[in-house]
Amino acid sequence: MAEYKSHILVCGGVSCKSSSSDLLVENLNTEIIKQGLKEIVQVIKTGCFGFCEKGPVVKIIPDDILYTHVRPEDASELIEEHIVKGKIIERLIFADPITGEKISKAGNMNFYKKQLRIALRNSGSIDPENIEEYIARGGYKALGKVLNTLTPEEAIGIVKESGLRGRGGGGFPTGLKWELTRQTESDVKYVVCNADEGDPGAFMDRSILEGDPHSVLEAMAINGYCTGASQGIIYIRAEYPLAIERLKTAIKQAREYGVLGNNILGNEFDFDIELRYGAGAFVCGEETALIHSMEGGRGEPSLKPPFPSVEGYMKKPTNVNNVETYANIPVIFNKGARWFNRIGTEKSKGTKVFALAGKINNVGLIEVPMGITLREVIFEIGGGIKGGKRFKAVQTGGPSGGCLTEKHLDTPIDYDNLIAAGSMMGSGGMIVMDEDDCMVDMAKFFLAFTVEESCGKCSPCRIGNKRLLELLEKITKGNGLIEDINQLINLSNVIKDTSLCGLGQSSPNPVLSTLNNFMHEYKAHIIDKKCPSGVCKALMTYEIVEENCVGCTACARACPVSAIAGERKEVHSIDQTLCIKCGACIERCKFNAVVVK
Repeated sequence: MAEYKSHILVCGGVSCKSSSSDLLVENLNTEIIKQGLKEIVQVIKTGCFGFCEKGPVVKIIPDDILYTHVRPEDASELIEEHIVKGKIIERLIFADPITGEKISKAGNMNFYKKQLRIALRNSGSIDPENIEEYIARGGYKALGKVLNTLTPEEAIGIVKESGLRGRGGGGFPTGLKWELTRQTESDVKYVVCNADEGDPGAFMDRSILEGDPHSVLEAMAINGYCTGASQGIIYIRAEYPLAIERLKTAIKQAREYGVLGNNILGNEFDFDIELRYGAGAFVCGEETALIHSMEGGRGEPSLKPPFPSVEGYMKKPTNVNNVETYANIPVIFNKGARWFNRIGTEKSKGTKVFALAGKINNVGLIEVPMGITLREVIFEIGGGIKGGKRFKAVQTGGPSGGCLTEKHLDTPIDYDNLIAAGSMMGSGGMIVMDEDDCMVDMAKFFLAFTVEESCGKCSPCRIGNKRLLELLEKITKGNGLIEDINQLINLSNVIKDTSLCGLGQSSPNPVLSTLNNFMHEYKAHIIDKKCPSGVCKALMTYEIVEENCVGCTACARACPVSAIAGERKEVHSIDQTLCIKCGACIERCKFNAVVVK
């Protein structure tokens, strides 16, 4: 076996793959062969590094040098200069978006400094399609420990002691959930992994499955031993082809190595896993809707009780946890419940993975200890707001969460604090907004998503959210009345109180949180018939400033509906009855003569 002196880790997550990281790997391997370095240099395609904004990302081991925005055509220079000559390629080194400082090591970057990677511990560090690399980093050690030294009750006690709560949004204590399934008498039980991640801007679970699939398989096997189940099912949306491909590879390898199948690791314990595909219904993130979908029915939630732990898939006791929850399990058994319990806050233990998106410099995937503040996440790890603009709000918890403002920036992030602030943890989506975003329009965007994704089973969600959306559309079109505000509040509260499942119960959150924090914007739309951010087209007026117009006719030639008139070298004007507010005139004008009012 070759003893490699250098390893080149190349991000193989979806984001980097879309930026040609596969071709980069191919070019690196070609160059290594050309330079005669095949026996001492190895290229490894990993999972997501988390630094999605800067991909493709490459890390050189053992030098611990991180390169960003590496293109396929950079392969030759990377091998020749760094690997052969030992020179750092300055132009590929990350530059801090605030200070401009060049930083070559991940540990010195603000993006990584305050992170604590537990669920993401292997992502970006191993080849996710090679079980031996997972085993080399302690993989399946926890499963062996549980099977050989612990009773199911003792193992469940460790999970309970850790304080781990479900990372799918509900935050239910994981150990208690396992215990309830264990206590239910049945000849057949099931363990389910909820990988139906559907929040806009969320990619936490997908990245874990793409970068470290064996961590989820190992945890599901431990769950099966603890609860008395012999069959595991991963319900994953079909839109995740890379995650599906790597899961299939991992399951095949796990069977070959005897950590899935019959008599696992020589014990009288049988457990296997299969995949089921979802069609992308957001409501199937709710566990009873997911179970109905797995059974071949409509993805609609059921009234609880009975809970799935008592009566779930095929009417049998079923334990459902999401991907991130499972990814924490092996670490808890390897490092101990007390180690995990010391991380986080009193009621929210451990870390949380967030997908940072929106108007932020460092878009990406992060994992931070519970209790870190929004300010630290957005302005230190996230690198602040793009273009130096002013921070306005952050939507946590996906479309069912709420918009938090500057006054919430020092709020410690945990389950209870976010709910108290009018939002929620959710599965971990975090969308940052700046001064150019209209909060009424944002509430409308998220509500339109939940209206589209509602299963339609209960009237409050099916009809109530549609009425809420109509009120928001009315306001953004300039037809709103001041009494519409009370209607929004009253209807939102009714929907929250009477909807069948979590989708409907939380869907008005964006409306209520923006009303609470940005009432002035709603009143500006209704009373002044103006959108302060200049987003809502119906409330915008394009005008030409006479003193700036030189009569070049560029705006008139760009207008698709001939709404601009004027002779050459004369001041032009816009016919408001024809203007479709497309913005083409502003883009074409070089003299700042066209303005939005």
